[in-house]
Amino acid sequence: MSERPEIKVTFPGGLRVDAEYKGFVVETDQPVQHGGGGTALAPFDFFLVSIAACAGFYVVAFCREREIPTDKVGVVMRMEKDPLSKLIGKISIEIQLPADFPEKYKKAIVKAVDTCTVKLNIMNAPEFEVVTKYFD
Repeated sequence: MSERPEIKVTFPGGLRVDAEYKGFVVETDQPVQHGGGGTALAPFDFFLVSIAACAGFYVVAFCREREIPTDKVGVVMRMEKDPLSKLIGKISIEIQLPADFPEKYKKAIVKAVDTCTVKLNIMNAPEFEVVTKYFD
């Protein structure tokens, strides 16, 4: 693996955590009920949003390639927590299509969304390494 992109994380106060990546800053905070200020989405929320947005990208790209209008197309993602682990146990992605969406593309658009890179990375989880580094 030759490329090693970096995300720089800073702590602007309270439980807020900012992550800078590719020239953008993603601001996060914890909900008020968890001691944060509720000023931004929590990091886990961004994780979920990234899955839904990735699915949406594949829907819009699929339609664009076939010159299908997307003004009446949508994506809704729902999550179910596993009662034992308290983690997400199931994610359901619903592609909402208008009645006049071409029948011949219904299975193909599902297959396209199945290639979402966020989903694929979850299904083929990376190795995680956490280390410390001291500095002056």
